Amino acid sequence: MIPTSLVEVDVVRRPRDGVPTAVPLPDGESGPELAPVAEAFEVDIALLEAIGVKSAAGDVRTVPLPEGRFGWVVGIGSGEAAQWRTAGAALARATREKLGETGEAEGDTVDFGEPSEAEYLQIRLPAGIGQDAVSALALGLALGDYRFRVTGQPAPPRLRKALLVTDDEELREPVARAREWAAATALARDLANSPSNVKDPDWFTGLAARLAGEVDGLTATVRDEKWLADHGFGGILAVGGGSASPPRLLELAWRPADATGPHLVLVGKGITFDTGGISLKPAEGMHLMRTDMSGGAAVIGAMLAVARLGLRVRVTALVPSAENHLSGSSYRPGDVVRHYGGKTTEVGNTDAEGRMVMADALVYGVRHHEADLLVDVATLTGAMKVALGLRTGGVFATDPDLSRRLRDAGDRVGEAWWPMPLIEDHTEAVRGELADVNQTPPGPGGVTAALFLREFTEGLPWAHLDIAGPARADKNYAEVVAGGTGFAARSLVEFVASLAEQG
Repeated sequence: MIPTSLVEVDVVRRPRDGVPTAVPLPDGESGPELAPVAEAFEVDIALLEAIGVKSAAGDVRTVPLPEGRFGWVVGIGSGEAAQWRTAGAALARATREKLGETGEAEGDTVDFGEPSEAEYLQIRLPAGIGQDAVSALALGLALGDYRFRVTGQPAPPRLRKALLVTDDEELREPVARAREWAAATALARDLANSPSNVKDPDWFTGLAARLAGEVDGLTATVRDEKWLADHGFGGILAVGGGSASPPRLLELAWRPADATGPHLVLVGKGITFDTGGISLKPAEGMHLMRTDMSGGAAVIGAMLAVARLGLRVRVTALVPSAENHLSGSSYRPGDVVRHYGGKTTEVGNTDAEGRMVMADALVYGVRHHEADLLVDVATLTGAMKVALGLRTGGVFATDPDLSRRLRDAGDRVGEAWWPMPLIEDHTEAVRGELADVNQTPPGPGGVTAALFLREFTEGLPWAHLDIAGPARADKNYAEVVAGGTGFAARSLVEFVASLAEQG
């Protein structure tokens, strides 16, 4: 079922009887501050020392209490936002483990008219906690135990609701905002994790359109292969030509009546499976290419959240979607492809398909949608995985202020970005011999791919986000779980929010 259900996080003024309680444990000047925790649970400090409680962020220990009850102590380190996010994720995972022991948590039950008490958790927030810390905690709780499986087995018990106990009513707003960040991220994860025998371009764009139709004010249009051919989208058609599942172009539009600032066009790569085409990929690891539409998934998740939040910015999202398969109708190295708008590309490697479909969409965003500002997101180059590893995205931008704003947005939502250069010395290499541009120019792969895309932005302010590394994880860390990560979705939401505030 998509979207996957997430932990609901809410703010309450008073603790609930019978609901397992977690107490955060910060670093102190001379070690963990155990006295407040002992007081909260009405236990001796010696008990906390005996079970080995630690203040390291994300360290969770179960505290045995009278009458078979229990609580948790969770370390938050020095209390930075990232550490609260890690703590929230660790608590969500610890709850699942506890529920898995008996099928439900121990302790008295309380009827809230919804799930049993076993599926609830409450956290006593310290006085004076900041809004950034609370939103990070809520994000970790919502995403830390995310799980996507295609199975005929019953769903295992899990944490359904987390209650943040505090007298500060102003913390409701950052929690609500974090819920939307989490929803955007989780939907992007769902789409990336869906198997490609289901997730062809028609299913991918059609599901996104259906979900968009459930959000007031957000409109969706899916363009089929005939429309693409009639309007000259040669890049999308070339990449999708080798598959039995024809390509699509998804358009999402958010047009608030009180919009201010620039018209932002987001473009997300939507390759639902990538064999590499004639330039065939190695078999090892090819199954992971189901996540090659993670950029498009991030854009879709972000757009739904932008609309639900009612952000006062005009935003259009374009997701060109295709399967890059190998067959007699596949495009070839040496082909010359004519893109939307007329510019031509000389193909050097059919496995560089992402830039081919993105080129069409970028020009379409400029000419048809009259963009003021362009941001694209793609799992574009393996070179970025080498340059930045698997947890940091690269930002290429024509405007230093645009780069900074995107990176700052990432900082606020817990996603790491690093500025990358558009090195002008490599611009000439992008020029083609048989065509206007060369699809695979020599030089540093991440840089030259970005320079290729810049050729289709027609001089507008533009940023390219390469998420080849952080779009997928092979193990859990902080609020990330193995599989598609949903990386970039919430950065985009926060970036749009910053444009709304700028006016």
